Amino acid sequence: MGASHRHHHHHVDPDAGDAKIAFAVGVNLLLTVAQIIGGVLAGSLSLIADALHNLSDAVSLIIAFVARKIGRRPADAQMTFGYGRIEAVAALINYTTLVVVALYLVFEGIMRFFQPSEVTGWIIVVIAGVALVIDLITAALTYRLSKTSMNIRAAFLHNLADALGSVAVIVAGTLVILFKWHWVDPVVTLLIAGYILWQAAAEMPSVMRLLMLGTPPDMNPAEVIDTMSAQAGVASVHHVHLWMMGEHENAIEAHVVLTAQADPALTRTGLQKMLKDRFKLGHSTLQIEESGFECAQSQRRLGHA
Repeated sequence: MGASHRHHHHHVDPDAGDAKIAFAVGVNLLLTVAQIIGGVLAGSLSLIADALHNLSDAVSLIIAFVARKIGRRPADAQMTFGYGRIEAVAALINYTTLVVVALYLVFEGIMRFFQPSEVTGWIIVVIAGVALVIDLITAALTYRLSKTSMNIRAAFLHNLADALGSVAVIVAGTLVILFKWHWVDPVVTLLIAGYILWQAAAEMPSVMRLLMLGTPPDMNPAEVIDTMSAQAGVASVHHVHLWMMGEHENAIEAHVVLTAQADPALTRTGLQKMLKDRFKLGHSTLQIEESGFECAQSQRRLGHA
């Protein structure tokens, strides 16, 4: 008996959102320069921290943009599954840069407590106010795309964190102006860093799950196997692999042992339809085996030894 597979693709506008991402990159790079200059002039670590995070925003958008372009390439002899998973790689890179930036800010914030310096509050407030407006515009440009792409979602969360950072910097600058509380600047820096680390910790597991060929998070492997085993003509199911081919594309590979009276073609077709309709498994590869002629690992339901 042989194996059969069925593969269904999701089709989207290949150029959807590219112009928005390109525009967002440009304004974030300009904002980064303005924030660094303002941070140096004002002596504000929190403003420089916000600038570094904003620079990581721009870099994350560039990575996301390039990954989207690469991800659209069709399958070829080098990448028979296509290039779609490059977006997960890009998301991992973006979250890793978030962690690095955050750890640097923690270090600088702690050092500022031991080496305090005066901060010019009004410069902080003005530049952080402009930054907040640009952060919100950039977030708006990428919000819709972030709903369907973990790659773009990583870039979007960069911007969202930066917008919150800008709010915190404005608060810090205002407190410096009103009460001369210069210690607020490193405190805000540490708060920004803490939020960035929390954000990365919350999002990275889903990216790692995809890259590690993990089972789709909302899927119960035992339920899938039991449902397959209960289909007419199926004696047993073993050697099952469930994984995410992409963020929106799940797959299954399995060995199916038939009963003596089963029609191989009809049973296989029925199984593939059930898997697609009930479990959203659009890519299914099923190896059909006859009872008494199972493979050596027929006692292992999940995976292989």
